[in-house]
Amino acid sequence: MNARRPYIRPMTRWYLRDPFFIEYMAHEGTAVFVWLFALELLAGLVCLALGEAAWNGFLAWLGWLPARLANGLILLMLLYHGITWFLILPRTIPPVRVGHARVPGWVLSGAGMLAMVAASAALAVGAAWLAQGGL
Repeated sequence: MNARRPYIRPMTRWYLRDPFFIEYMAHEGTAVFVWLFALELLAGLVCLALGEAAWNGFLAWLGWLPARLANGLILLMLLYHGITWFLILPRTIPPVRVGHARVPGWVLSGAGMLAMVAASAALAVGAAWLAQGGL
């Protein structure tokens, strides 16, 4: 009896075969920067809980040039991650209907990006207000 060998699909560089896969992997790769930012926020909270000396050390670290450059890169990656998240939103949720009309995907993406910009602006204004001695 002659048995056929099973087909084994090559998996090397599968993400380079299609532009959709490249975009998907770029989006997923920026999740590492989301994780780094979350770790930085957690470190800041821990330093804040440990007292004034730890908090001042954390602020000094934030002022260090390599930390500023890393935070600039993290900011760019977070913006890319957020924008691509809202661009794929219409493909990942069930159709949204208002009355009997289906809401176009560009409206959902635009509303998400607008909400992201509004929330970011509100946080920036609140942080600037607190830094000026608010409360």
